Amino acid sequence: MTDALFVVSEEGYWAEECIEPLTTLESEGVDVTVATPSGSPPIVDERSLDPEAAGGEERVAELREVDEEHPELNDPEPVATVDADGYEAVVFPGGHGTVWDVNQDRHARQLLLDAVAGDDGVALVVCHAVGILAFTREADGTPLVEGRAVTGFPNDWEDGIVDDHDVMPDGRKLPYWVEDEVRLAGAEWDAELDADTSVTVDGDLITARGPGSSAEAAETLLGEL
Repeated sequence: MTDALFVVSEEGYWAEECIEPLTTLESEGVDVTVATPSGSPPIVDERSLDPEAAGGEERVAELREVDEEHPELNDPEPVATVDADGYEAVVFPGGHGTVWDVNQDRHARQLLLDAVAGDDGVALVVCHAVGILAFTREADGTPLVEGRAVTGFPNDWEDGIVDDHDVMPDGRKLPYWVEDEVRLAGAEWDAELDADTSVTVDGDLITARGPGSSAEAAETLLGEL
């Protein structure tokens, strides 16, 4: 059986970006494990369950049911206790919450490094979780993302969410913008703003722009597996 590990934020994950890949993989017989930084159940960003954002009331009900009832999402492992070697894929769903926990977690960064090392693993990183690439470095200090083609949550979209002081609608101060940090780490960034979806494959690293690209990202990951 193929196994996949999902590393999900406790500070606010985007429902579609986690649940679409998770249920797609499971429907194809992939066994999914969920990990969070502390081992507490991940928290869904309620903005992602707004009918307008999610695609209607029926879709909201489907997403909320998975969030509330999925056994792995409700009983995750602590990220420090899992090893990428046990999984064919490691998935990092997005959501603003990742900028405060997953992207800054050294164990999560090691999982990403291990997933793209060698020939056996693959990583899928979505939306704001792409920010983890800015802080993940090889043993010699080289940024993992240096010279790699990636997509992710673009500045053009962030600008429409935060105010002039980078404060979000919920009052939290956004500590950094994903595109800025990943570009500074040496990535070849293209969020393909003129396209409906954006998924980029560079070796064993798959990145997806954000909401609306999750289904394509899941199918791309299945193809790699």
